[in-house]
Amino acid sequence: MSFLFGNRSSKTFKPKKNIPEGSHQYELLKHAEATLGSGNLRMAVMLPEGEDLNEWVAVNTVDFFNQINMLYGTITDFCREESCSVMSAGPKYEYHWADGTNIKKPIKCSAPKYIDYLMTWVQDQLDDETLFPSKIGVPFKRNFMSVAKTILKRLFRVYAHIYHHHFDSVIQLQEEAHLNTSFKHFIFFVQVNRPRHLVLDLYVTRVTRYLAAGDVASVFLFQEFNLIDRKELVPLQELIEKLTTKDR
Repeated sequence: MSFLFGNRSSKTFKPKKNIPEGSHQYELLKHAEATLGSGNLRMAVMLPEGEDLNEWVAVNTVDFFNQINMLYGTITDFCREESCSVMSAGPKYEYHWADGTNIKKPIKCSAPKYIDYLMTWVQDQLDDETLFPSKIGVPFKRNFMSVAKTILKRLFRVYAHIYHHHFDSVIQLQEEAHLNTSFKHFIFFVQVNRPRHLVLDLYVTRVTRYLAAGDVASVFLFQEFNLIDRKELVPLQELIEKLTTKDR
């Protein structure tokens, strides 16, 4: 979110995706920014009471795209075809690109090429009004959550590549605090969104209301979104534990 980056360089890898001012999603984004400004990342990722889960995930997916877009944009000079000939996250994890449409069979390619494919593909999804509707009253498609999960899973790979292969450059640019805060926010949103002691009262109150209304599904969604399978997070598992341990 803009709160994370303040007045720093506006350089991005791809054009920033803007949420239209005056829309409900814009109001949701401002709510999230205000909560994030309190310094409590767990509160910032929680679905606001009475809001639609799909819309909340959509707003945050756009925002994480913009964050990663900006973070990767700062290190593109260091991520080159020669030095990053394979899209990887350390020696054990390698990613091949396929989008199911233009490239159906996974191909091995360099990190900058893979990330270009990835960010272009994400842009196309975000710009599709049938998938990410920005107008009030337009329903989300039934496959929205599946698409959002795929987007977030692939965006994680950019974080993983940056941490494994370009963290020295991030430190050199004095961007490590921005990267760490952005990634911690991302992880809390997609996977580690279990309420702890800081939000226990809110958790009990919210779950009680859901159960009273017979909305069992929302109980599980409120506890943890589970937007990325834990096995996908293994390349950065040690870092995830380090960044989130003190909040447990």
